[in-house]
Amino acid sequence: MFAALLTTFFFACSVVLARRSTVLVGSQRANLARQAAALVFLALWAHLAGQGLRGPGLGVFIFSGVIGFGMGDWALFEALPRIGPALTSLICQCLAAPIAAVTERLWLGTVMTPGQIASSAVILVGVGIAMAPEREGAIPRGHRVAGTISAVIAAFGQAWGAVVSRAGFRLDDGAGIHVDGATAAYQRLLGGIVTIALLFWVTRLVVRWRPSPETAPVREWKKAAPWIIGNALAGPALGVTCYQWALHVAPSSIVMSIVATTPLVVWGLAFAFEKTRPAPRVLAGSALAVAGVVALVWSV
Repeated sequence: MFAALLTTFFFACSVVLARRSTVLVGSQRANLARQAAALVFLALWAHLAGQGLRGPGLGVFIFSGVIGFGMGDWALFEALPRIGPALTSLICQCLAAPIAAVTERLWLGTVMTPGQIASSAVILVGVGIAMAPEREGAIPRGHRVAGTISAVIAAFGQAWGAVVSRAGFRLDDGAGIHVDGATAAYQRLLGGIVTIALLFWVTRLVVRWRPSPETAPVREWKKAAPWIIGNALAGPALGVTCYQWALHVAPSSIVMSIVATTPLVVWGLAFAFEKTRPAPRVLAGSALAVAGVVALVWSV
């Protein structure tokens, strides 16, 4: 569970860094740029110290990247500007874990114990209490519908990407090849970045026919570069490396239940560095989620 806890911390740092880059260059440009930077870091590791493109699970990891890094991250970055980080996190994090649990049960036959199910439920309830939006009526109906659909798609992408990764590890382990977390993250990112690039290209073609100020932000790349590189290291590089490490040794539903507390860690970082005080509801939900994480760790 240590790997899942590290994943949560790195993903939270990635969210904090992503806020700056998305404001400067736009959400999908920032997403594509951070994946490109992370691909360089992970490729250096994979080909110099890891397994590179070896293993029978290569195709499975690439497909996992198409689902998770590609479709999942694209939908996530579409939901964020429409319904905000609180509602996006609530929908994505609280749906991803049960979707992964059901999928892995049906496909790979993984069964969770009653204690693990109860602990995971406590975590998701705590996250839900803490991250529930204050005023849903403030979001225009069109944005709310589109954003909600995008967040649900992101949840499926995150869940199915994790389960497919588990299948990739099983293939490599069966062949006697140990693929470390960074190499698995690299192989996944190959599929993800191609998908994101294709989606970005299609979107640009649409924008040419229907120009909109919202889809053509000012490109302040020099200011955004440090935030993009930091986001790439914290998210797709270190974060996903720990994420793949965790998925290699634990069921996806357990890993994702712990990672679901990422928004709460973001609140903690905001309080530590920006002196942003969370509401009592956030503190209560955070305490409940942390209790669930502790119970889950003890139940494994």
